[in-house]
Amino acid sequence: MSDPHSLPDPATVQPPRGLARTGLIIGGLALAVVAGGLVLRHHDAEEAQERSDKLAVPSVHLVLPESAGKSDELVLPGTMQAWTSAHIYARVAGYVRAWYKDIGATVSEGQPLGAIDTPELDQQIIQARATLVRAKAEATLARSTSARWKDLLKSNAVSIQETDEKNADAATHNAQVQEAAAALGRLVAMKAYATVRAPFSGIVTQRNSDIGDLVGPGAATQTPMFAMVDEHRMRIYVNVPQQYSAAMHAGQSATLQVPDYPGHVFNATVLDQSFSINPQSGALQVQLATDNPGTQLKAGGYAEVHFALPVAANRVTIPSGALVLRGGGTQVATIGVNGRIHLVPVVLGRDLGGKVEVAAGLTPQTRIVANPPDSISEGEVVKVEGSHG
Repeated sequence: MSDPHSLPDPATVQPPRGLARTGLIIGGLALAVVAGGLVLRHHDAEEAQERSDKLAVPSVHLVLPESAGKSDELVLPGTMQAWTSAHIYARVAGYVRAWYKDIGATVSEGQPLGAIDTPELDQQIIQARATLVRAKAEATLARSTSARWKDLLKSNAVSIQETDEKNADAATHNAQVQEAAAALGRLVAMKAYATVRAPFSGIVTQRNSDIGDLVGPGAATQTPMFAMVDEHRMRIYVNVPQQYSAAMHAGQSATLQVPDYPGHVFNATVLDQSFSINPQSGALQVQLATDNPGTQLKAGGYAEVHFALPVAANRVTIPSGALVLRGGGTQVATIGVNGRIHLVPVVLGRDLGGKVEVAAGLTPQTRIVANPPDSISEGEVVKVEGSHG
């Protein structure tokens, strides 16, 4: 007989039907949430991987090589020099008595520039003239004596030996006359330098002496009294890099531009070249000439020299940044129809600054990467973002 107050066995107690159904629904929903989360996670992972793959493919811009044309311009700095220039020193010692021309004066060849008082030279000339007079007198006496001895020899009044001595004495005095005359002539010639004259027609660019200044010979120790230039024509000196030296030749045309006259172009012609490369600069010195009738160009000034250089028909130019410089040589990254990189070896020509000339390896139709990354490699897949040219 059972106890009416005893509890029922939990194993035998059945839950209500409504409560069991609710539990099943909640469990199903939980499983669905978990499954949905797993699906979303997988989708996000796929998107992240896709984004990573896209970022791993480098983006590049393409350009087409440009034809180098029939000629190209080489621009180099040049230094202008006068056709003729000279520093004029005092040739004789003395004091500046006068100067006749100042800087900027236009003078003709032989025109006086200044005058020098030469008191010491004047005294030497007086002495030389006196020496010449004495030598002539002695020579006259010696000739007369020689003539008398020749007459006496005919009558055997004197010996042949004595006659020969008188003849030799006469010849010696004649030589002394010539010596004295030459000494006087040298001093007179030096006196002519007391008037300082222009050595050629041109312009006075310096006057370094004034009245009363002591001047004298010796270019190494003295300051020049005057300086002159002849600027009817100008010489222009340009250092041409070795890579362009083969294109330089006598008679070649060029143009000049100077800061003094913006926009004005002066025509020049190559006169000659040094035919040797300076080992310090690696350049060839080229000399040009140009007419300067209005003296617009100034000696010592700077000029921008423009050369027109011929270009081979098969040459192209590309941006300098397109070059791939590695141990195997210089290459250019091109892109094929499959979108993969192909590294092409090239032969370079002239460096044109922002561009470089390619002598072999490319055509105007070759698509090249404008600025390839350092890590670019053969066969690499790239994404083309845009193209130019």
